[in-house]
Amino acid sequence: MEIALLNDIVIIFGLSVVILFICHRLKVPVIVGFLLTGILTGPYGLGLVKAVHEVEVLAEVGVVLLLFTIGMEFSLEKLLKIKKSFLVGGSLQVSITLIISFFIARQFGQPIGQSIFIGFLVSLSSTAIVLKLVQQRAEVDSPHGLTTLGILIFQDIIIVPMILLTPILAGTSVGTIESVLFLFAKGIGIIVFVIISAKWIVPQVLYHITKTRSQELFLLSVIVICLSIAWITSSAGLSLALGAFLAGLIISESEYSHQAIGNMAPFRDVFTSFFFVSIGMLLNIEFFFQHPGTILLIAFAVLVVKSLIAGFATIVLGFPLRTAILVGLALGQVGEFSFILSRTGVEHNLLSGDLYQLFLAFSILTMAATPFIINLAPRIADTILKMPLPQKLKYGFLPVSEIKISEQKDYLVIVGYGVNGRNVARAARMVNIPYVIIEMNPETVRSEQARGETIYFGDASQEAVLKNVKIKSAKVAVVAISDPPATRRITETIRRLSPKVHLIVRTRYIREMKLLQELGADDIIPEEFETSVEIFTRVLRKYLVPRDDIEKFIAKVRAEGYEMFRSLSQKRASLSDLKLQFPDFEISTLRVGDRSRLVGKSLAQIELRKKYGVTVLAIRRNSEILSNPHGEIQICANDVLFVLGPPDKIIDVADLTHDLE
Repeated sequence: MEIALLNDIVIIFGLSVVILFICHRLKVPVIVGFLLTGILTGPYGLGLVKAVHEVEVLAEVGVVLLLFTIGMEFSLEKLLKIKKSFLVGGSLQVSITLIISFFIARQFGQPIGQSIFIGFLVSLSSTAIVLKLVQQRAEVDSPHGLTTLGILIFQDIIIVPMILLTPILAGTSVGTIESVLFLFAKGIGIIVFVIISAKWIVPQVLYHITKTRSQELFLLSVIVICLSIAWITSSAGLSLALGAFLAGLIISESEYSHQAIGNMAPFRDVFTSFFFVSIGMLLNIEFFFQHPGTILLIAFAVLVVKSLIAGFATIVLGFPLRTAILVGLALGQVGEFSFILSRTGVEHNLLSGDLYQLFLAFSILTMAATPFIINLAPRIADTILKMPLPQKLKYGFLPVSEIKISEQKDYLVIVGYGVNGRNVARAARMVNIPYVIIEMNPETVRSEQARGETIYFGDASQEAVLKNVKIKSAKVAVVAISDPPATRRITETIRRLSPKVHLIVRTRYIREMKLLQELGADDIIPEEFETSVEIFTRVLRKYLVPRDDIEKFIAKVRAEGYEMFRSLSQKRASLSDLKLQFPDFEISTLRVGDRSRLVGKSLAQIELRKKYGVTVLAIRRNSEILSNPHGEIQICANDVLFVLGPPDKIIDVADLTHDLE
């Protein structure tokens, strides 16, 4: 039997390598590849795998490790940041989906218990697929990314009571008051056990284990904790999966959780692959070809209904329609935890025969369609938003007081109030630059308005929102959000509405810069590039390289690094933006110190152009601007010099403006 199992493992992994490579080229998630591997190798496919039962045992181990790592990754602190999406959005999405699925199942003659269980299965979405796709698209910190994460976490937790309720729905645990009380008592006992273990037992055990500095001992200890707690809950009549989740939750409250996750991740990935392969093996291809129309129709209906429900939950949270569409389309599929729950249902005869095959078929189809739907979601949202829909539906139903923009000109518009947006606003406040913020999270808008912040609720990709903040009167606009597709739309919209505004765009990746420049961005700040600058800056400091040399090197690297981006697009000539005429130059402002060596000297005396190749374009003295200054003008303390020149030479001139020590 061991030889047969070994042969099957080689077949599974060998075929998986080929299929996963093809899926990677087609940008299809690996989970779909594992499902296809199971379909091909299983008894209903080519029949290459003989030890199906043994593979299912390995799959059970995969389920245990999957829930164990999810428990370890569960952070109460992270949950608090998205508590409204988690509590309100998650509960609405699950409960409404469950109710609708229940009534549909009842219409087709299913018993009450079975109908509720079908609602359980349909209400869950794929955490593994959705989060991986959102991470790849760099949209985790976007409004729709955070909302999706909150709802998915709620689903991951609600699976636990669903597993507990399954025996009662099946009638194997008699639905009397005594059995409910006994179940409640078990739950209380488990909660007490988790608290005691998390607070006192496990941290002490792991502390003494880590003192040995033995990685092997630490890894074995973590595995023993996982499997022993899973065995305890199983012996108490509960599920292995529940025990594994609780074991992960116990370790997550200790300071050793990150090390444990790192050690367990490879084992989880290997054994979880068996789980998805085993699911594919269970699908009867012949059944699929016998009922293709029914299966496709149900899969389409599930995608549509679940997307509408998740979108509705997002609208209730106060987000605009665009965010609701993106969240809804991301959560339309049936997830991997539904397969875990379906195993429990099969054990208790809630699913069997054709009904089980029907569930497997349409669930696998919805999962396979998810990556394509998420990629198309921004286009679908743009198409829907072009329709003549009510303004409140487009921009959000929750009332948020509007900020009245004064008639002043030359103010700053900040799109997004994350880390970057907050820092820009803080800097603007420090130097008394008037500004207004556009933010899509209604809770953030409310809380910041209460503190007196000039923040406006809305989707900056919509013309009406930008017109409300009078974008045409703004001098500078900064786009600082973590959503590449939305960043591109906002850049295009701002440039179309206001050709004169200086548009600064933050992006995460260098590859986005060419398109953003073509869409009209004046300055593009790629975090990928700036992060590398910060890294080598700190390296040079550790090697005690002089500060002036570091600053010159940074200026040189930035000048060379951004040169290729400035040359991507030949924009219009304009005296208001000389950088586009002189891509090797930049315009900077330098404040003259009280004890600077320049104080009292004329421009002709200091010879900045002759010695450094730097030209003084203007001088700001108090509230007066001296444009095109002549050589006899003397420099005064606290003057602000507007200079044009190479970045490294400007740094040399900046040293002259500093106070003498």
